[in-house]
Amino acid sequence: MTSASEADWRLFRGDRTPRAVTLPPAPPWRRFTPTRSARPELPYLIEPKHADVVNAALHLRRPLLVTGPAGTGKSSLARAIAHELRLGRLLRWSINSRSTVREALYQYDAIGRLRETTLSRDRGEREPSIGTFIRLGPLGTALVPSATPRALLIDEMDKGDVDLPNDLLTVFEEGVFDIPELTRLPEDMADVEVQTVDHGGTVTVHRGLVQCAEFPVVVITSNGERDFPPAFLRRCVRLDLPLPDEERLRAIVAAHLGRDALREADDLIDAFLRRRALSDLATDQLLNAVFLRAGGVDLNAEGLLEAVLHQLTGAL
Repeated sequence: MTSASEADWRLFRGDRTPRAVTLPPAPPWRRFTPTRSARPELPYLIEPKHADVVNAALHLRRPLLVTGPAGTGKSSLARAIAHELRLGRLLRWSINSRSTVREALYQYDAIGRLRETTLSRDRGEREPSIGTFIRLGPLGTALVPSATPRALLIDEMDKGDVDLPNDLLTVFEEGVFDIPELTRLPEDMADVEVQTVDHGGTVTVHRGLVQCAEFPVVVITSNGERDFPPAFLRRCVRLDLPLPDEERLRAIVAAHLGRDALREADDLIDAFLRRRALSDLATDQLLNAVFLRAGGVDLNAEGLLEAVLHQLTGAL
């Protein structure tokens, strides 16, 4: 016999019958605000010895290289630092196999400028400023001089080209870059307003040079899938985050879902730890399971727990 609470959670039933439904509240970590899809700040738990490494990087003005398995909170650490130190919206550069330092610094739409310039001439109008077609990337925006530094997350460095870490060395060491398209302009165009990755943000660049006043707070994440060159490692402070043990898992569940959620989470935590010992699992998978359980979902239903606590690597 199916209880009312068990039936209510099944919004989709696969019976081809349209029905009016009201989605229940989302998990705290899946709630978004209308502006820029920014997530509300969630609790972040960190051991004092790991917080000390973060502080060392802050004092030294060096990038923090955070390594560890998936689900240990590497990316969340960057958000926590930006929030706690009031460094504004976290800038994010997500690395893939095609990522380059050049695109992270700035992009120049030469084709768009040519098209718009031609149209303006045909209409007898003033040509648009070159700055309209230049947009600083996340790294470039982080290097814009300001009274307080910005926070930049360089996420999953492992996915980048093998030369990417070396390409970052000069930027990390000097905190400066130039935009050749602007350095070649005549003297009467020394100051050009360009766009940033901030929504509606602009900044004036003088003679094509962007030089930070304070080195940004840079957090680089890595899953430890490959080694980085010594020259790159020398410029970073390294923090290795371990997998949370049972005690810390309980603390994480309580911080995100409240202590009441722990009352019926013992078997889920045990199942999570058993499965994690055999294959890769992320902590947020446990949070997903506990959230569903707290909402009245029967996780013993066929295949449901396996779908939530599925392995992250290897054959599915």
